[in-house]
Amino acid sequence: MDLTEGLQDITDASEEAKDLVQGIMSDLPSKLLDLGFRIVVTIILLVLGRFLINAVRKVVKTALMKAKIDRGVVQFIDSFIGIALWLVVIASIAVNYGIDAASVVALLGSAGIAIGLSLQGALSNLAGGILILMIKPFKIGDYIIEHTTEKEGFVTEINIFYTHLTTIENRLVVVPNGRLADASLTNITRFSERRLDQRVAISYDSDIKKAKDIIAGLLAECDKVLDDHPVDIFVDQLGESAIILGYRAFVKTADFHPVRWELNEKIKQSFDKEGIVIPYNQLDVHLHEGRAGGKTGEFSS
Repeated sequence: MDLTEGLQDITDASEEAKDLVQGIMSDLPSKLLDLGFRIVVTIILLVLGRFLINAVRKVVKTALMKAKIDRGVVQFIDSFIGIALWLVVIASIAVNYGIDAASVVALLGSAGIAIGLSLQGALSNLAGGILILMIKPFKIGDYIIEHTTEKEGFVTEINIFYTHLTTIENRLVVVPNGRLADASLTNITRFSERRLDQRVAISYDSDIKKAKDIIAGLLAECDKVLDDHPVDIFVDQLGESAIILGYRAFVKTADFHPVRWELNEKIKQSFDKEGIVIPYNQLDVHLHEGRAGGKTGEFSS
């Protein structure tokens, strides 16, 4: 009796498994078709979403540029719009796979909170980017120096989290916006004019007046020195081994380095021609005969 019941149970289980397999096989084509349709829709959403996002960003960017909005603000808004629209596309794809829209919103909100807690630095950079665009300590094209890490270069891009700098050596430096917002920095090119403040040493045996006249003549000859600003030539310091002369003049910011290099070269050439000595560290050895007829040496520097 027990054996008969056991065989009957096995038979019933086999029938149920057979029915289950038949049900799965009968539903498989429709499920595969539905999955294929969802994959096709996903691809369409990605392609169409990318096209629409690029189109919207282009329209907004063009409108902002025509309104003569600062390029840094334009780049920031463009980056923000791109990220926001891609989140919409991702949410649409999730809904396409049967996930409830409210659940997607709740999931994105929860993910946002979790990501925010784990990426506090990123949020700090985001806030720093907004602050930079509000107070505008620099703009695209300015040359800045960030004093905390001594990073410097021309500002080429201001996006949501980072600011891109291009150095004189044509290297890319990426600086977090949070650091730029919190640290002190120098904007070298904020103004169109810049003061040239240089020092040059001459020996105590040289003629101070002649040296100052030479510098004054070279400044007067340089057409890039601005005539509507005062020119100062002065004795800055009486050093231990040299007299330190200084001169100050204003030039266009773009001409600062070329004028400095040109004047350095011409001052050296003119001083050499007029007998004005620029001292440098050297060792002099004086030989004289000693009492025993031998030679002894004295060293001075």
